[in-house]
Amino acid sequence: MSLIIKNGTIVTSTNIFIGDIYIENETIKEIGIGIIKKDAEVIDAKGKYIIPGGIDAHTHFNLHAGLYTASDDFYTGTVAAAFGGTTTIIDHMGFGPKGCRLKHQAEVYHGYADDKAVIDYGFHGVFQWVSNDILTEIEDMMELGITSFKIYLTYDYRLKDDEVYRIFNKMKELGGLPAVHSENHEIVTYLRDYYSKSGFNSPIYHAKSRPSQCEAEAISRMINIASLAGSPLYIVHLSTKIGLKYIKAAKDEGQKVYAETCPQYLVLDENKYLNEGAKYIMSPPLRKKEDNEALWIGLKDGTISTVATDHCPFYYEREKKPAENDFTKCPNGAPGVEARIPIMFSEGVVKGRISLNKFVEVTSTNPAKLFGIYPKKGEIKIGSDGDLVIIDPNKEVTLSKNILHENVDYTPYEGLKLKGYPVVTIVRGKVIIKDSEFYGTKGYGKFLKRRQGIL
Repeated sequence: MSLIIKNGTIVTSTNIFIGDIYIENETIKEIGIGIIKKDAEVIDAKGKYIIPGGIDAHTHFNLHAGLYTASDDFYTGTVAAAFGGTTTIIDHMGFGPKGCRLKHQAEVYHGYADDKAVIDYGFHGVFQWVSNDILTEIEDMMELGITSFKIYLTYDYRLKDDEVYRIFNKMKELGGLPAVHSENHEIVTYLRDYYSKSGFNSPIYHAKSRPSQCEAEAISRMINIASLAGSPLYIVHLSTKIGLKYIKAAKDEGQKVYAETCPQYLVLDENKYLNEGAKYIMSPPLRKKEDNEALWIGLKDGTISTVATDHCPFYYEREKKPAENDFTKCPNGAPGVEARIPIMFSEGVVKGRISLNKFVEVTSTNPAKLFGIYPKKGEIKIGSDGDLVIIDPNKEVTLSKNILHENVDYTPYEGLKLKGYPVVTIVRGKVIIKDSEFYGTKGYGKFLKRRQGIL
């Protein structure tokens, strides 16, 4: 199987040039001008951009959350991702039974994903408790290709600071990357109870119960603990201007702190809670417009390293809307895996907030580097996987549930007008999306045994 993409404007994190790309046996074999190969399929990309396939390093497929289960599994979720120009996802595994080992959830998630995903995939480990045996098991997980691990500072299996410190020490020793959901659990819990008992139960109080300072305090604390341990640190779904300031200060001091944000924290704000607000109940919550603006600047100046989605969909009519009058009972999460690349191109590049190169860097190259799959992924060079996306910069689309493929009954981006949209998605040389048609195969996606990151 061979493929040539001709005449396109090739964009990487460092270069922009016009050329052809030849893919054979899943791998980029040649980049040049006027490439001709007998029997190769040819796609003419004249007037369009060719970028490395998008990498979404934060999804939640098959997630079980109390009474609810995320509505996208590894088939429907990866189909939607592919339609949006994402060719690799790294899923954050959900919690398992109380007292389970790290390997338990890895086995569960292989059962969810193997033979179902249509694009390539990996997993982040997840800590529910800490012991000497659990810390020893990290090395086994890394040998299985899982080199990053999620720590929650809130929810049922939140960890205490001394447990976090022990994990950070082990991460430094083994070269792993801890990813932290940073919120001050005690204050959030107090405020949730206060608003609920006071009769303030509408969705806006979800945001008020998780104020910016709760995220920022936890980020600051994690930065200091990581510094003490000498460990790198990855902050997931950064949503606040004040949290960004702490991260920038640490990076300016030379600390290896990496931040991820999401499209919802760049283009949506807390006013969404005032109308059908249950659609937007996610954690952290939507913030103010000044936070949106600060995060765009953080992307441009490199303080923020990646853009992911935290895709975690629940049905609005059946699951979220019934909790419209009690935010504490609403399932927590929102869809977004399909909209990430289009939003970042239109709202970022077209509107002049970030460059084309920065767009590729934060949506593909940096995630590949941080999570140990570069340069096979996240790059256009000889020897890289043939994961490519063709974007038509002139295609105008109004986002709507009616055109998206996520297995859920709404999108938080309903009505958002975009200019520029993916028209072809290629995974390891196979065209799986072309002109809004799906040509992929269930189970084509491969599990990625990841290495130590290199950023």
